[in-house]
Amino acid sequence: MVTQILIAAAVSFVLTLVIGRFVLTELRKLKAGQEIRKEGPSWHAGKAGTPTMGGIMFILGSGISVLVLGWERMLDGEFAHLYAYFFALIFGLIGFVDDYRKVRQHQNEGLTAKQKFVLQLLAAVGFLCLMRYEGLLTNALYVPFLNVHITINWILYIAFAAFVIVGCVNAVNLTDGIDGLAAGVTTVVMVFFTATALLWHLTTLALLPAALAGGLVAFFLYNHHPAKVFMGDTGSLFLGGAVAALAFAMDMPLVLILVGIIYIAETLSDIIQVTYFKITHGKRIFKMAPLHHHLELSGWSEAKLVAVFSAVTAVFCVLAYWGVQGRY
Repeated sequence: MVTQILIAAAVSFVLTLVIGRFVLTELRKLKAGQEIRKEGPSWHAGKAGTPTMGGIMFILGSGISVLVLGWERMLDGEFAHLYAYFFALIFGLIGFVDDYRKVRQHQNEGLTAKQKFVLQLLAAVGFLCLMRYEGLLTNALYVPFLNVHITINWILYIAFAAFVIVGCVNAVNLTDGIDGLAAGVTTVVMVFFTATALLWHLTTLALLPAALAGGLVAFFLYNHHPAKVFMGDTGSLFLGGAVAALAFAMDMPLVLILVGIIYIAETLSDIIQVTYFKITHGKRIFKMAPLHHHLELSGWSEAKLVAVFSAVTAVFCVLAYWGVQGRY
């Protein structure tokens, strides 16, 4: 069974590499260049015009791998991995629309914040209702380390879960601010989900994070500094959807606090900066938010940021893995 999981990762890696060459060529033909925020670090201006929407590469690579290698299990009526993938795909489509509008309008604004929030909320509620209907989701909130379950009213649980999903998706999106960062951090998170799924004998579900890990490693070869392509909202919203979907498909959303430590730190730095700026009428805590920009302005290279943030994520993923050991 472990062999098949490794094959899923390898197939996704190869497919993403091959698909990436064609996608990159087509994005260049379409002149699908990224518009750079004026508020960002000044040296990021040199990245203007780099093709975006590159997330298509690992979305297709991992999707084909999951469908082919999970086919027999689907014939046996196992669809959890497929539900999680298609849920992430919906977020990827929202991101694609956002990216496409940016490219067509040649600006750094696509869908409005309200439009994205409503679409993401509807997708989250729809996924949760489907998982409950299929018996793949419970309202017993699992607490790692303590190995206890706290039963919550279904309506409150759905509201809580929808909030967590939308927050997670946008936190991953915010982390995608420098070359290779979201890909590097999320690769580690996908390895954690693969290992945990195997630990709990959720072998069918393990196909998705394994395939995504392989696809992201391949994508990183295009996306590391200096990036040849950006994943865009197409890729980052898809990844956020995948992270959230896997956490709920494995019925352990609280584990996101540990495995998503970087996503949380990035989001909190942004919230703190904006709040403090408004309260003090113009003062700042960070040189620039989110956190990765603050560290950039403090002299960190993009390569160092990716390495350190990925290493921190790995440490917290090991901690999380230890915390769920006694569940079954």
